[in-house]
Amino acid sequence: MDTAVIQKDLGLPVGEAIFGKTILILGFGAIGMEIAKRLRPFGVKILATKRNWSSNTVSCDLDGLVDKKGGPEDMYELVQEADIVITCMTLNNESVGIVDHKFLSALKRGSYLINIARGRLRDYTAVFNHLESGHLGGLGIDVAWTEPFDPEDPILKSPNVIITPHVAGITELVCTCFFAIHRVVGDVALKLHAGEPFTEIEFVN
Repeated sequence: MDTAVIQKDLGLPVGEAIFGKTILILGFGAIGMEIAKRLRPFGVKILATKRNWSSNTVSCDLDGLVDKKGGPEDMYELVQEADIVITCMTLNNESVGIVDHKFLSALKRGSYLINIARGRLRDYTAVFNHLESGHLGGLGIDVAWTEPFDPEDPILKSPNVIITPHVAGITELVCTCFFAIHRVVGDVALKLHAGEPFTEIEFVN
């Protein structure tokens, strides 16, 4: 704030808007589809990869939702167009370290990487090197390479990295339900410990 006042930049937009950006979703499963639905109103171009695009594997109408689709073999071509990459892939033997030096080098300089899936989808050294060189403009992760993550991890000390502790998907509704469940379970535990009868509990099959 002080810097903005001194430079007389107060009120100027901070950061970048995603309007007009091209976003690549790696792994267009249920989560990838929901991300695309939420991104579409922001005027972005959406690219997506999926192993099988047959109609019985896609639970929504893709018309108007995905501008360009491809398989895993097309990711190196599609990533060249992307301003933002979002990884939603399942972690398996084929996907471990898939976001590697080759993939990140194909990104346009200054592009962003967002990982909401497993940490090991990213090759640590490749991500670190591309952040340090400035080729990768920023990194947003909900899952670190190891959990619990190392607070001394040099990647996490970078000013253009944002990490959430595996809770980025928790909304207000989910939080409300989560705490309500814990309150009920806690009350039951206390009554059980005190030998008191349960109340306001309905047992169902």
